[in-house]
Amino acid sequence: HVQLVESGGDSVQPGGSLRLSCVASKALYSSYCMGWFRQAPGNERERVASIRSVDGETYYINSEKGRFTISRDSVNNTLFLQMNSLKADDTAMYYCAARDGVVCARQYDYWGQGTQVTVS
Repeated sequence: HVQLVESGGDSVQPGGSLRLSCVASKALYSSYCMGWFRQAPGNERERVASIRSVDGETYYINSEKGRFTISRDSVNNTLFLQMNSLKADDTAMYYCAARDGVVCARQYDYWGQGTQVTVS
């Protein structure tokens, strides 16, 4: 069982930046997806960004293209999300998640506890 631990959430002013980190307790299988999701009160959880291990292909939700960057450190089993030009609408609990396989749009198997991002 893989455990994921997020960090880096904080309260920032609009226009600010944050870098979220997610450490996995162990390496996943060779083919996996890791992603960042967020959920604001009253909203459904949405996939913000994900990355596929086999080829590094990334996905971003349309509204965040150009502002958010997902990256990974495979050696240290760590996932990052660099968030720039933050807006009030980015306020949410951000979750790190992982799944085995190559289809990053499917349901994720492993979830972290979340880290709060507040922009105001």
